[in-house]
Amino acid sequence: MSNPSSAASAVRQPESIQASVQGKHAPQGGWSAVASVALMSFVLVLSEFLPIGLLPTIASSLDVSIGTVGLVVVVPGLMAAVTAPLVTIASGRLDRRRVLIALALFIAVSNVMAAFAPNMAAMAAARILLGVGVGGFWAMGAGVAARLVPAQAVHRATSLITAGISAGTVVSLPLGALVGHLAGWRMAFVVAAGAALLALTTLTLRLPALPPTGTIRLATLTAALRNPAARIALLATALIFFGHFAAYTYVTPYLEEQAHFGSSAVTAVLLAYGLAGLAGNFAAGVLIGRSLRVVYVTASLLVAAAAALLNALAGAAPAVVALVMLWGAAFGAVPLALQTWILRATPEAPESGMALLVSSCQIALAAGSFIGGIVIDGYGTLAGFAVGGMLALLSAATQIRSRMPVG
Repeated sequence: MSNPSSAASAVRQPESIQASVQGKHAPQGGWSAVASVALMSFVLVLSEFLPIGLLPTIASSLDVSIGTVGLVVVVPGLMAAVTAPLVTIASGRLDRRRVLIALALFIAVSNVMAAFAPNMAAMAAARILLGVGVGGFWAMGAGVAARLVPAQAVHRATSLITAGISAGTVVSLPLGALVGHLAGWRMAFVVAAGAALLALTTLTLRLPALPPTGTIRLATLTAALRNPAARIALLATALIFFGHFAAYTYVTPYLEEQAHFGSSAVTAVLLAYGLAGLAGNFAAGVLIGRSLRVVYVTASLLVAAAAALLNALAGAAPAVVALVMLWGAAFGAVPLALQTWILRATPEAPESGMALLVSSCQIALAAGSFIGGIVIDGYGTLAGFAVGGMLALLSAATQIRSRMPVG
């Protein structure tokens, strides 16, 4: 897979890839198994982002600074980036059902530990465990869709799993803030732990045995990196995630300070963003089979356009709402498009491709949020959104200029 012609051939034939995955292991489990993976995907994102709206109260309770308590958000992302490839390699010839259940258990236990953490050290340990579960589950979870349903339904199954990720993004901030306000930040983690245990139970009951399709070694990962199509996919991933989170992390201050929305209006707009993201995810599931290139380039260009226009139209409330929803719908298509891209680019080692994708996403997410904050602090929201928009444009250009079609 190291020469361009073979890479191009592989990414043009998703059905043959799915057939090869399903060859030895006929699809089983069906849509109930897909739904169990989607539910766990929702819970892992909920668990990762839940503390964002609770940082001041957690800092006060644990007697640490805001800067220090920010580690509860940064640590899981960095751990996920590191452990996604390591867990994939360590899984070896283990049944993927057992691995996914173990990773789901890590997520549940981490939330229980966080709920009862007496100090910052214990909280950090809980979030490290969460990062291991998030990285490993995300790397393996989306890739199992091809083994649960027939080939013609794989795009829809994968979109359902990524919808769990989108839903977790939507629910985490308002749920954390609401429960924290009513019952304290510890109860928010108890709720997350309950959701994780429910998802773990569903996964245990519905997910069939999933024998490994091959052993993943370090050499398999490096081989994937030598694949030109995979490298382009990972570059596009890093650019779009860096750009998106450099801007979107600070959309709440923008809505409050630039667009002059009240707290209730901000909550409503963010909910609208999330619902649009779900719609964009499912629309991508329908359209990707026709042309992945068109879906990804369109989504990236719309993210760039929304980020650029929000500053210019900050005084027009209806336009701001429309642009935020456009942003949500466009970025909602991105995770599924990128997962499809990397799976088509690495048909011989899909788990390796997904592990590398998760690492790229998590590193870019953390770096984008950090650098975006520096830019906005120094030069204002306009500059931060401009950086995000430019990086989204560059991500689109990786496909516009690439000679290796992805469908």
